[in-house]
Amino acid sequence: MDAANRSRPESYAMGHASHTKSGEQMKEDTVQTNGSINAVIPDSQLAREVTQLIRDTEGDLLFNHSTRVYLWGALLGARNNIAFDRELLYVASMFHDIGLTSLYHESQLRFEVDGANAARDFLRSHRISEADIEKVWTAVALHTTPGIPEHMHGEIALVQAGAGMDVAGRGFEQFTDEQRAAVVDAYPRGADFANKMIDAFYDGMKHRPGTTFGTFNDDFLAHKDPGFVRVDLCSVMLNSSWG
Repeated sequence: MDAANRSRPESYAMGHASHTKSGEQMKEDTVQTNGSINAVIPDSQLAREVTQLIRDTEGDLLFNHSTRVYLWGALLGARNNIAFDRELLYVASMFHDIGLTSLYHESQLRFEVDGANAARDFLRSHRISEADIEKVWTAVALHTTPGIPEHMHGEIALVQAGAGMDVAGRGFEQFTDEQRAAVVDAYPRGADFANKMIDAFYDGMKHRPGTTFGTFNDDFLAHKDPGFVRVDLCSVMLNSSWG
């Protein structure tokens, strides 16, 4: 669908509405093994531009992670019959960790907000509707906030679910061995993925420790920096101006 004419999202099931180039099933477009997996990455102009932008901005660690987040989310959406727009889910997934990159090493916003703002600016430049942009912005902004996204639009729920699966193995048992192998073969985790992701989180937030308050992001700072002191809300309340 042409981005300029796109006014509202469409819901897709996996394997339907495939946008392949001249009928080809390329690795960038499809992860498939023995017909049991058909998680299609959109092949629209918008999606191709997102892919190139993130490739140019992130290293293999975050690029492959972001693509897997999309694939896990899309597979879960199909499995659980969750309505979602494949293109919006892809954009949100690809932008969700851009705030950890060196582009934002002077930012004092939460890295999730940096990513959400970048996605919003990108989509506005393609004249995507504000309703669709709001979904993507929220999906990126809330992807480290468990307990809320699953009660919202499918794109928002599935980005958070996909990220949780890829980083922490949450929902691991909902995928078959074949599905997991196919996704990781197409977009490898690489050796020592967990420690490398912890380093990426730390590097992206060490200059703005205050933004981790109220999230689990302070775990990354505490893990890497023995001198990091978490903010204790009880102490803040007990020592506030209210006495």
